[in-house]
Amino acid sequence: MKKIVIIMCILLYMYLISYNEYNNTEDSIRFRVISNSNSSRDIIMKEKVVNELSSIVFIDSNDKEEIKNNIYNNLEKIDDKIAKLFENNNYNQKYNISYGLNEFPKKSFMGKKYEAGLYESLVVEIGEAKGDNYFCILYPSLCMIDYKNKSEKYSLKIVELLHDLF
Repeated sequence: MKKIVIIMCILLYMYLISYNEYNNTEDSIRFRVISNSNSSRDIIMKEKVVNELSSIVFIDSNDKEEIKNNIYNNLEKIDDKIAKLFENNNYNQKYNISYGLNEFPKKSFMGKKYEAGLYESLVVEIGEAKGDNYFCILYPSLCMIDYKNKSEKYSLKIVELLHDLF
C-alpha cells in the first residue's frame, strides 16, 4: 500500500510540473505551416514541408534560447529546403517564412485551449495560406518526431517520463 501511495504522489507531482510547464503559453515558441488550400496536392505539399523542416526545427532541447537561436541560424537553410522541395515537385506556389511575433487564431491542441493573439513562432505560409495548417509547439516541446525510424511519433513528455518510470 505504501508503494502505491508513493507512486501516486510521484505521478501527481509530475503532472503538476508538466501542467505548469505546458500551460505557460506566453513563453512558448510555436511552429505552423499553412497550406495554400485544402486540395489534396496542397495538403500533401504542406506535409512535405513539415517533414522537410522537421530535421531542422525539432531539436532535443529544453532551453528556449537554444531553440530560438537554432531557428534564427537556420532561416536561410529553411528557405533553401522549401525552394528545392517545391522545385523538385513542380509545385509553383510562393511561400513566406516568418519568425517572430505572429498572429494566431484561437486554437485547441492536445486537449489545451490557446487564446488568439501574437505569439513567438516560426510560420510558413504557402500560396494564399487558406488551407488547413500544421501546428506544434517547439518550446516547451509538446510534440516530437522520431527521426531514426523516419515515422512520425507525437508524444507528451509526461508520457515519456511515466514510461521511463515503469
